[in-house]
Amino acid sequence: MSTQTVATRWTAREFEERVLKIKPKVAVFDCDGTLWGGDAGYGFMEWSLEQGLVSRSTSDWIDTRYRGYQAGKVSEAQICGEMVQIYSGLREQELSTAASNYVKNFVRGRIFAEMAQLVAHLRAQGTELWAVSSTNLWVVAEGLRDFGIPPERALAARVAVKDGIITSELLDVPTDEAKAVALRRAGIHRPDAVFGNSIHDLAMLEMAVNPFPVNPSPALLEAVAQKGWSYFVPAAAEDRDTAVGGE
Repeated sequence: MSTQTVATRWTAREFEERVLKIKPKVAVFDCDGTLWGGDAGYGFMEWSLEQGLVSRSTSDWIDTRYRGYQAGKVSEAQICGEMVQIYSGLREQELSTAASNYVKNFVRGRIFAEMAQLVAHLRAQGTELWAVSSTNLWVVAEGLRDFGIPPERALAARVAVKDGIITSELLDVPTDEAKAVALRRAGIHRPDAVFGNSIHDLAMLEMAVNPFPVNPSPALLEAVAQKGWSYFVPAAAEDRDTAVGGE
């Protein structure tokens, strides 16, 4: 009879000590579900639709597409790209302001205290900090302000902007293997530490010298056990309702 492998879970102190001990030169973080609870990408889309930032027809279309995604008929990469493309024709400044308001009211309060403290310590050590997310860049860039990670080190779902107007031309949708591709494109081939919570983060966790699964989803936890990794769950993520989602 086979025995199922169970991954070891770090305490907050063990987790922070292990990360700081390796003194990473480069550390990479997923955002939703890793730095803060919840899926800010989906949350922002829902909120922006309620605010009337896109037309009713576009709102109905993306709602249908998202239902298709939940049913497994639309891929992760497709829906993440389309959730950015729906803002085509709007002024980028308008979306940036909306993202700022959304993060202030709905994301900042969900930041995991242990992750905020860890990032602050890494920044003090001189670690080069990066973030990779399939959430749109407007929300990601705003969310990272509290962590001191500059927008130029945020690799997120984005479209081309011409003359201040958002277009539907997709430039990047970092999810699954595309997260690792985005990092390599940025010149990061073997980051010292990578932090992620979802199975969609597995490819970039695998490229790390030191992978650090945080608040792992069931699918990622299974992979973590198979690979013999350990993991960490922030205190606030014990309530799975506030921690579900995140790419």
